[in-house]
Amino acid sequence: MAHIHLQDGTLPLGWAVLWWALALVLIALCLVRLRRRPLDPGPITLAGFCTATVFALFQAEIPVLGGVHLSLMPLVGILLGPLLGTVVALVANIFSAAIGHGGWSLIGANVLVNVCEIATAWAVYRVTAGRGISIFARGSSASFLALFVGNAVMIGLLLVSGIQGVSQEGGTLAMGLAAIGAINLGVGAIEAVVTGYLVAYLARIRPDILGERTTVAPGGAPL
Repeated sequence: MAHIHLQDGTLPLGWAVLWWALALVLIALCLVRLRRRPLDPGPITLAGFCTATVFALFQAEIPVLGGVHLSLMPLVGILLGPLLGTVVALVANIFSAAIGHGGWSLIGANVLVNVCEIATAWAVYRVTAGRGISIFARGSSASFLALFVGNAVMIGLLLVSGIQGVSQEGGTLAMGLAAIGAINLGVGAIEAVVTGYLVAYLARIRPDILGERTTVAPGGAPL
């Protein structure tokens, strides 16, 4: 998944402050929107569960090519939408920084990356509703597209900001980041399949969580 695992001091201070400021503005807008509408206990409880799950997955590295991990941020977007999903991304990144999984100064940039994943997954999953596409296909495609966007945003942020202490020129740095993005997308394909199965399973046992009104067949296809 797309996540900047670098430590404090990696990004120039001005850029780190800018990404933090943009993230705070986005978070404030989400909180204002959330306060304007009543929230049932169900989504809040689900948001807490998603935060704990995402945080745990952030720390469970797969020992491949230096260590990669799943995130399920697209699933958070599908389940909670971009408003509560943004809050989940913020809390999960704060907890991760507290135990050294990425620097505090990078939380803003990481929140922006995660919110792009959450919003993309939510939008794709909703847009594909009612088109005769199976729940599994909707969940997996939404997840992969979201992770693709997240990777693109991560690479863009790092290219714009620059990385302190790295002497590589722009083209060489871009190629290195592209290689990392390709590896992330390989893992993202696995995460997309996992997300598709999870969404299909939830659609069978708790369609209300997904906002589904149709009966879902065992294969994840709407009836």
